[in-house]
Amino acid sequence: MIVAGKPVRLLSVPGRGPDKQDCLILRLQREFPDALIVHRLDFDTSGLIVLARGKKMHRALSLLFQERRVEKRYVAIVEGRPEESEGEIDLPLCVDWPNRPLHKVDSESGKPALTRYRVIGHDDTHHASRVVLVPETGRTHQLRVHMRAIGHPILGDPLYADGEVRNKADRLLLHAEWLSLTHPVTGKRLAFSSAAPF
Repeated sequence: MIVAGKPVRLLSVPGRGPDKQDCLILRLQREFPDALIVHRLDFDTSGLIVLARGKKMHRALSLLFQERRVEKRYVAIVEGRPEESEGEIDLPLCVDWPNRPLHKVDSESGKPALTRYRVIGHDDTHHASRVVLVPETGRTHQLRVHMRAIGHPILGDPLYADGEVRNKADRLLLHAEWLSLTHPVTGKRLAFSSAAPF
């Protein structure tokens, strides 16, 4: 398996069109031809991502993610200061079809989504807080939509923050900083970390 650090503004897999072919998986396959993607990070999110070496490992790692046996932790800087220093956001999410690729909270047709958060710092000057985010589910744009839903969008978010909050940073301030899983072959519990570049 490979644990890689994905830079901001790089696709995890190729997109549609010739201008969207540069991506993490193709870069890694130049050195590791048997590398296969197991999960993804948004184009605007940086941090740790797991890839498999070969089909057998791909099946085993994919199962760990499906069964939610991989622990993940992100760090973000959000607008304002959440009222509670820690809590959980339990709001169902689905794609916002007329406005794709956006997603939205939808209590009728959304799939269950749960995020735990903890405030670890506050900057009064910039009216922003540093938070640790733990997604218990893995919905598309989950952390971004959930933080906006409770009134604290992530700074620099080109999709879910308004102009003022978007312009507070030159990138989405969301980073996959830590993950832990049990190696499917050795049975050893592994943990990886990557400090946020902001």
